[in-house]
Amino acid sequence: MARLGILGGTFNPPHIAHLVCAQEALVALKLDAIAFVPAGSPPHKRIESDPGIEHRMALCDRAVAGDDRLRVSRIDVDRPGPSYTVDTLRALHEREPEHDLTFIVGGDMALTFPGWREPETVLELAELGVAEREGVRRSDIVERLSGLRGAAARVHFFDMPRIDVSSSLLRRRVANGRPLRYLVPDAVAGYVDDEGLYQR
Repeated sequence: MARLGILGGTFNPPHIAHLVCAQEALVALKLDAIAFVPAGSPPHKRIESDPGIEHRMALCDRAVAGDDRLRVSRIDVDRPGPSYTVDTLRALHEREPEHDLTFIVGGDMALTFPGWREPETVLELAELGVAEREGVRRSDIVERLSGLRGAAARVHFFDMPRIDVSSSLLRRRVANGRPLRYLVPDAVAGYVDDEGLYQR
């Protein structure tokens, strides 16, 4: 049985902070692998400047290339409708029941977790790996989640270095003719350039 981490997002585009988060979770939470799960249709927000899911899949494939601990899953892409975490985890359990799942979130997202769809079911299907960052205190997260069944045993924290890189920043850089090099893997920067993504 493998311990599989799940890192969801729009990955528009994926960047070094995503990869550092995956690495830190792998080591700290003793996971065997991490699956990047690009959202097909996020339930709560429109994907800004979306080049299309197949481009975002291709960007993720290039981001994780060369690290056999990382992979990309189409599980949210191939299912119709909004990409709710609880549905993603149910589908993963049906497809790969041999894995123990850990869903990875940032501290800011963990604070909103009680408002997610079926949060207690999420905790039954997966442990929660919370990336600790400056500005969000662990004690606040623990208090916010304390009313959820299973939270005390199923929520685990790991340190995440502060890296002020966001996908929206990278899209603006491309639109303004500025380079992505060193902010994303070279293969991601090359794909963005070759396909003309995010340009004005």
